[in-house]
Amino acid sequence: MAWLTDWLSLLARWFHLIVGAGWIGTSFYFNWLNNNVRPVDDDETGELAGALWSVHGGAFYQVRKIKGAPRALPETLHWFKWEAYLTWISGVSLLLLVYWMQAGTSMVPPGSDLAPWAAASIGVGSLALGWVVYDLLCRSPLSRHPRVFAALGFSLLCAAAWGLSELLSPRAAYIHVGAMVGTMMALNVFFVIIPGQKKMVDALLAGREPEIDAGAAGSLRSLHNNYFTLPVLFIMVSNHFPFTYGHTWGWAVLAGIALLGSIARHAFNLMDRGQDARWILPVAALGMMGLAFVSHGPRPSVEGAEVPGFAEVGPIIEARCVGCHAETPTFEGIAAPPLGLLLETPEQIRQAAPKIQAQAVDTQTMPLGNVTGMTDQERAVLGAWIAGGAPL
Repeated sequence: MAWLTDWLSLLARWFHLIVGAGWIGTSFYFNWLNNNVRPVDDDETGELAGALWSVHGGAFYQVRKIKGAPRALPETLHWFKWEAYLTWISGVSLLLLVYWMQAGTSMVPPGSDLAPWAAASIGVGSLALGWVVYDLLCRSPLSRHPRVFAALGFSLLCAAAWGLSELLSPRAAYIHVGAMVGTMMALNVFFVIIPGQKKMVDALLAGREPEIDAGAAGSLRSLHNNYFTLPVLFIMVSNHFPFTYGHTWGWAVLAGIALLGSIARHAFNLMDRGQDARWILPVAALGMMGLAFVSHGPRPSVEGAEVPGFAEVGPIIEARCVGCHAETPTFEGIAAPPLGLLLETPEQIRQAAPKIQAQAVDTQTMPLGNVTGMTDQERAVLGAWIAGGAPL
């Protein structure tokens, strides 16, 4: 049944990317719209909060923002919700297929006594607990103090990242931090933004004056989602950067990347409002470069140290890796070599040395779940051989 899981995972990932792009696009656009609306001089009705002109794709557009709610509902009213719901549903489906159903190999760190069901439970619980804590903070008086709220929220996310990294494998910890934030974003739409909009629409249909406070709460949550977006996007692709999640202080690296992403988003929001915040972007870029240097860092010199020969390295690769990374894999459930990586010949192994260093030595995420039992001594031999130039 492994082929079915792989097929469903591919389908869920493809769908997740499509609907996620739609959700992120609307989030970015509407926050840009709110920041660029300007007062108008010819508002005879007095109901406009602002307007803007734009040009795109060979056509001119005028957008008007109404104060509160219109006097009457138009015949066609567009809602933006299914992008959020389907992104969350497809994301949780991926978690189920790739992590929770395979917790023994994808969530339990090497050498841990944590049972697979317990690891999966921690993953599920983190999504629920993250939403409850965040929602309570939003409903507390702290939400009226943006800087205090942001500092406390960031501190709690750092604590969550640290806690998950202590319990789960590095990749699983990163993904579940992203899923936790993504859950906050989706449930903001489901429990706050859309219900608030429905209340305003229902009031108009009943001939009552809409409660503007309901829309204001949704506007605040929408702004939170805007700042969450870039950190979540990075986490979605973090599997490609094992030097981040595999770092000894991986949770702190993630916190730094999330903070820099939010700062970059803040710079764009300020510029959209007409403020000169361009200087923030190069500062954030320099911060990211520094973070990359610290997390990837130069490797220790092995000058004068004894470098293992390939005769010592080859049997380790054969015993621990070739079952999957072969033209015809022999490991049960593996139909093709993961990522197309072959490790059957000395030349293939030497060419793959940087990947072996990242996955088997630095992060120890491979073999997946350490199902072949690679020892710490074997990892040390591989690291010393690669650091010595990977001689054949």
